[in-house]
Formats: sequence, structure tokens, C-alpha cells
Amino acid sequence: MGEGMTADRVLAIDGGNSKTDVLLINAEGRVLSQVRGPGASAQNVGLPRSMEVFGGLVRQAAELAGLPAGARIATHTAAYLAGADLPKEEDELRQAIDSLGWSTTTVVANDTFALLRAGTPDGVGVAVVCGAGINCVGVAKDGRVHRFPALGRISGDWGGGGHLGSEALWLAVRAEDGRGPWTALLPAVLRHFGVDSTAEVVERLHFGELPMECLHELSPVLFEVAATGDALAGQVVERLVEEVTVLATVSLRRLDLLAEPVDVVLGGGVLTSTGETVVAQVASRCREVAPLARIRVVDLPPVVGAALLGLDSVGAGPAAELRLRSAYDARQPPADSIGLAAGG
Repeated sequence: MGEGMTADRVLAIDGGNSKTDVLLINAEGRVLSQVRGPGASAQNVGLPRSMEVFGGLVRQAAELAGLPAGARIATHTAAYLAGADLPKEEDELRQAIDSLGWSTTTVVANDTFALLRAGTPDGVGVAVVCGAGINCVGVAKDGRVHRFPALGRISGDWGGGGHLGSEALWLAVRAEDGRGPWTALLPAVLRHFGVDSTAEVVERLHFGELPMECLHELSPVLFEVAATGDALAGQVVERLVEEVTVLATVSLRRLDLLAEPVDVVLGGGVLTSTGETVVAQVASRCREVAPLARIRVVDLPPVVGAALLGLDSVGAGPAAELRLRSAYDARQPPADSIGLAAGG
């Protein structure tokens, strides 16, 4: 492990709503260790708990890489986090991470920037993520940035797995009680929860016996029902296609990229799990507005994008990027804890 011990190191953190990935690499792009833990968005669990989760995972990554206790873990920390939606939040998170002394320098930004970097050779273009929530960022070649607050309905958002799941339940409830037309979502929701009536689901949610987060589980149910030709489920999927398209094209327009060859990166669990159902339609509609746009579904997890941004910050060259991309098999996501030998 000597080479990994002496080289500059980058500590990359992808802090999502449902999971946190930590990747420790050296400046040559060699993976030293990687770990996965629970989601710890400061917006959801609070800043102290968020730092507690991140801290535990970072210590674990350092131990797996063979770093001595108390040693500075990295030259640079690249933390791209869900919940870092506004400059104030980014500043608070960066100060909190800085205070832990993991590295000499630290960058904190929204995790959608990591998705963009993972799906592009230079971090230039537009990225739309649809996972637990939905967000979009755009970066022009001259460094101009366009982004949305992404704070939910209060900031104009529509979409995300939780939102889609709640729409599915809403339609099923109304189909059952007569306020809405029948939809195949009703029996599908009942089967999913193993109940005889949506009233049981509503009551359990109301009393906290089921967490509201479980509504995310209904997102794939929605797509399955839509694929059978159900009209109401299909309307929700159509609305998502329109929203993803609008996010991407508004960013392209604001950055004056409509007539440029530009990457539009799509990612997040909802988008990547729908196959061509959403992606093909988004690609077609985006090209109506931006004919030269290249629509790509990201094939690397966002933590690799965070690490690539970290390599950019320490001045690593193309060989380091190629080594990291080649070493990371996105088809085999990390287990809860994996230690990889330096130089691998």
C-alpha cells in the first residue's frame, strides 16, 4: 500500500437521501477503499446526525485503506450532497466538514453536479436526476451555472419517487371510494401492501405505523401499471416525461446551449429503472428544442462523479480519470463495506 499512502488522496462523498457512498482514491485515480451507509441528508436528519453518519463512514474508509489513526485522510474532500440546495446550506455543510479535519481543502455542492461529472468528460452540460426527489443543474463551458432550488413543491418541483408514489396512492384511494375513475393502480397498490383496502394504508400512514418514505416503493408499481396501458397511470408517467424535458430545456435555454453540441445526462433510481419508457421520450422532446443535444443515461454512480470532480480540483490528468472509470464497475454497486488494495 505504499504508493497509496504517499500520494495525494481525494475523499469523495455522495450523500443521497437513501444512501451515502464514500470513495477514497489517490491522485492517480486508484481506488483505496469504498464504503456505503445510510442516507443522511442534513435536510432530513439534521446537520449533527448527518456529520455523525459521514464521519463514521469516512473513518471506516480510512481504516480499510490502511491509513494510521489520526492521519490526515486526504488532500481534498469532494462532498456532493442531497440537501445542499442553497448557498447557505452549502456553506454550513462545508464548515461542518472542514471542522472535522479530513483534508486540506473541501468543496461541498449539490449531488446533481456529481451526476453531471459522472456522465460527461468535463462536467459541462445539463444533468437531471430523478430519485427520491428531482433536480437539475447546468454548467456551460465558460463556467456559468444554472440550477433550481429543488426544495419540493414550494419551489415549483414536480416529480421524484416519493411524489410519484403518492400520486399512485392518491389515484388508488379515489378509485376505491368513488371520487375518481377506476384504475389498475388500485389492485396493484393493495397487492403491494398486502391489504384489502386503501383505507388501511392511509390509516397506517396517518398514525406513523408506516413511514411516509414507503410511498417511494409505489413508484415502480406506477410504471408497471402504466406499461399495461392504464390511462391514469400513463398520465402520471407522461407528466414526468414533460417535467424532465422542461427541466433540461430550461437549463439549456438559460445557458444559451440550445444550438450547441451538449450532453444532457439523466440519472437517479427512478429514471434509470424505467428503461426506454421515459428516457426515449425525453430524448426525442429535448432534441426538438436542442437538435444537437446528446442524451445520456449515466452509467456510473454519482460518487464516481464526486471523485472525478475531486481529481479535477487537485489537478489530476486524463490518465487518472480513465483509471478510475475503468476500475469502477457500475453494474456491481459496493456492498456496505468494501476494501480495495491501493494500486488495484
